[in-house]
Amino acid sequence: MSEVEVDYDGLLQANLARVFGEADAERRKAAIAELYAPDAVLYEPGHSATGHTEIAATVEALLNSLPPRFVFTAEGPAVGHHGLGRLRWRSGPSEGPVAVTGTDVVRIEAGRIQTIHVFLDPPVA
Repeated sequence: MSEVEVDYDGLLQANLARVFGEADAERRKAAIAELYAPDAVLYEPGHSATGHTEIAATVEALLNSLPPRFVFTAEGPAVGHHGLGRLRWRSGPSEGPVAVTGTDVVRIEAGRIQTIHVFLDPPVA
């Protein structure tokens, strides 16, 4: 059985920029509809969201909880195989220190995100 060709880096970078990095709610919703399967599930520590509407609301709440100049930046390219991919990222003020780092792990089906697990790294002492 051969693997379906997936652009892991393209898909995960688009998710980081167009979903988690998008301030405009309508553009973010359009990106979610394009990048995520209709019944996709977003798993965060202590929370999960199923479907485009819940995922959009979860991302909206996250972005509203962050200071206005926080940005998400990839730490290198995404990698993946056999339908699973991961992207390491960091977030913080655009001109300031990194506030949080983490990794997104996705399962991709038919070229769209079916599940995304957000892992936050523990703070460095």
